[in-house]
Amino acid sequence: MTQPDRMPVMFVGHGNPMNAIEHNAFSAQWAELGRTLPKPKAIVCLSAHWETEGLRVTSSAQPETIHDFYGFPKALFDVQYRAPGDPALAREIVDLLKPTQVTEDEQRGLDHGVWGVLAPMFPEADIPVVQLSLWRGKSARYHFELGQRLATLRRQGVLVVASGNIVHNLRTFDFNATEATPWAAEFDAKVQSALLSRDFDALVDYQSLGQQATLAIPSAEHYLPFVSALGLVEPEDQIRLFNPKTLSSISMTSFLAS
Repeated sequence: MTQPDRMPVMFVGHGNPMNAIEHNAFSAQWAELGRTLPKPKAIVCLSAHWETEGLRVTSSAQPETIHDFYGFPKALFDVQYRAPGDPALAREIVDLLKPTQVTEDEQRGLDHGVWGVLAPMFPEADIPVVQLSLWRGKSARYHFELGQRLATLRRQGVLVVASGNIVHNLRTFDFNATEATPWAAEFDAKVQSALLSRDFDALVDYQSLGQQATLAIPSAEHYLPFVSALGLVEPEDQIRLFNPKTLSSISMTSFLAS
C-alpha cells in the first residue's frame, strides 16, 4: 500500500482496559482502522497513563508490556504486546523537541493506554512503537503546542496515536449504566461540535465549555492526549469522529484526521 503524503493522526477514547481483549463495538472499530489505514513505518503514542516530571520517551528496542491496573481477569494480565521499539525514532523526537530536554528512557515499557488500543488495531505487533510521556502539571495549551511540534513526524510515515478519554470521571461512574449521565453527554456533545467546527482554542481552554467541564475533567491526564492530537491536525485534514459513545461518565468519543 502506497503511503500518503502524511499519515493520519488519531485520538482514541480507550475506556475500560478490557476493551483490549473483548470483542465489542469499540474494539471492532479499532480493528477496522488497523485494516484500512496505510501501514505506518512507526507509531508514536501519548497516553493518559504516563505522566512524568519533564518529558520522557521510551528508547528500548523491545519495550515490555506494562499491566498498570488491578482487579481484572488473568486473561488481561496475560496479554503481551511484543511490538519492537525504535531507539532511532526516540532520538529523533529528542532532537525535534529541542530546546526542551527530553529524557530517553530505556526501562519504560508500553502502558495499557497504548497496547490496549494497538493490540486490536495492529494485532501482529510488527510496527515499532515509541511512547512519549505527558508533562505532569503542564497546561492543556502546553500539550497542544507539544502536538504541533510533533506534526512533522506525519510526513515521515509515522502514525501518532493519542489515547485517553474526553470525559473521564471514575468517581461518578455507574458500572450498571448503559447510557450517558446527562452532564457527561452534554459536555461530550460540546466537544464534538467544537472539534468538527475546528474551534481548537475552546477545546484547549476547556473550562470555557461550561460548568460540566469540572465534572468531565476532574484531573486533566485523560484529556491532555486529546489536545495533543489536536495540535497535529493540519488545515487540509478532514476530521471524522468514531466511537461517539458515552457510558455513564466516560466518553469513548474518538477522532481521526487525515
